[in-house]
Amino acid sequence: MSAHALDTTQEPNEAGIGLTVLRYLDLVVLALALPLFVFAGLPMLGYAVAAAAWLLQRGIDALATAKAKKTEDPRTVVGVLAGSMIGRGWLVAGSIFAVGLAGSREDGLAAALLCISLFTIYFAAQMVVRPFDMPRPPR
Repeated sequence: MSAHALDTTQEPNEAGIGLTVLRYLDLVVLALALPLFVFAGLPMLGYAVAAAAWLLQRGIDALATAKAKKTEDPRTVVGVLAGSMIGRGWLVAGSIFAVGLAGSREDGLAAALLCISLFTIYFAAQMVVRPFDMPRPPR
């Protein structure tokens, strides 16, 4: 393959535009869901709670990932990432449960469907992007 096909001109940690879009595709979908909720008359409380919970858990994920990258102790890395993952799951699930109880069942359903959709997109994108985040082996 040619150097152009491999795009070896980029720095090893520099992502292309395609990977960057894919990495944040869930946030793009979250933004695109707002007009859908407004124009389709879907429960806005469900959207607001789902969006807040999703953005908060993404922020926690970014902080936990940054902390895990700073340490060289594998136990700390596993502890931070696993604890973050469990906590973020509880945060989103608790938010969906709370909006279903505080609002209407439709609010909870809308929040649940939006969060499930965002998680599916996020998880699939991470499966594709993660190998490109690893350092390249020396040649």
